[in-house]
Amino acid sequence: MAGWLQQWQALRTRFRELTPAELASRLGDESDLVLLDVREAEELQSEGWVAGSLHLPYGRVAAEVQQRIPARDAPIITICAHGQRSLFILAVLEELGYTNLASLAGGLAAWAESGYAVESTGGLDSLQRERYARHLALPDVGLAGQRRLLESRVLVVGAGGLGSPSALYLAAAGVGTVGIVDSDVVESSNLHRQLLHSPAQLGERKVDSAKQRLEAANPDVTVRAHDTRVEEENVDALVADYDVVLDGSDNFETRYLLNDACIAAGIPLVHGSVYRFEGQITVFAPPEGPCYRCLHPAPPPSDLFLNCTQQGVLGVLPGLIGMLQATETLKLLLHLGKPLLGRLLCYDAMSATFQELALPRNPACASCGDLAE
Repeated sequence: MAGWLQQWQALRTRFRELTPAELASRLGDESDLVLLDVREAEELQSEGWVAGSLHLPYGRVAAEVQQRIPARDAPIITICAHGQRSLFILAVLEELGYTNLASLAGGLAAWAESGYAVESTGGLDSLQRERYARHLALPDVGLAGQRRLLESRVLVVGAGGLGSPSALYLAAAGVGTVGIVDSDVVESSNLHRQLLHSPAQLGERKVDSAKQRLEAANPDVTVRAHDTRVEEENVDALVADYDVVLDGSDNFETRYLLNDACIAAGIPLVHGSVYRFEGQITVFAPPEGPCYRCLHPAPPPSDLFLNCTQQGVLGVLPGLIGMLQATETLKLLLHLGKPLLGRLLCYDAMSATFQELALPRNPACASCGDLAE
């Protein structure tokens, strides 16, 4: 104990400690200030945090901070419960090359006692905090990210092989509103891959079966059933109220309609397709990347294109591609990572290999090119 106390006293003379008032004044003046909260996720849930904090638990700082805070000269203020761990972690940061370091004296407890605002888990009830606990524990998601998901709206086009896993994972993740577009009924031939449906739903409208399944999976989710085909007359209205559109359709006409409507509305389009034992996925979001017409300027001749009914498909393959579509959708909603913009990810189940192909934007594209209206 004495050794620990001596180390702590030494760190107090070595690094600067800010009072809550000093930190509060800097928050308004320095837009690049990084508040690094090193407490555990459970502490954040029970005690709250300073608004705008970056959460990275103490034991993971050394391994992850360089990825989360790449600039070594960034002004960093560390925060813990009472100002002890936050001092010790400064020594770790200094060894990693960070130069502009300080700690909040007295930690969050002193901040709150001084009357400054503390963000809390408000907005999530106890059941939600338990349901989304693994999201809340992720520094890249946390409470703010989960709130964002609960406020987000995703349109899933097609309640079939791709739409089934996509919609299930989006609902499970807590995406607050999931729209389902489909005009078909459940048939026996669907059941080997379309996991939204079961034999008990044979003959039902797919959107009704999907709504029942998704609402049972997560009561937090509002499911909007659009029992219709995507057509030129309705596509703009269908996509208008959503943040991301996930394309699980199986025909070129629908894909082109969705592409053009999403470009006009400025909505990202997460595309996936499957063919026998192969699948592919990408994200269309001009002008940051290409659109569907950059990949396929025109549809192939009808006699060369076979749909799933004619060509067949390995039942698990849409599950994999649909899950990847859901992953890209969550990344877009949470502003995480590197989306598949300008990249086409291809999967071959027979060889169990992925291949990534560059997909550049076509300046002469009729939909998103430089001269497109």
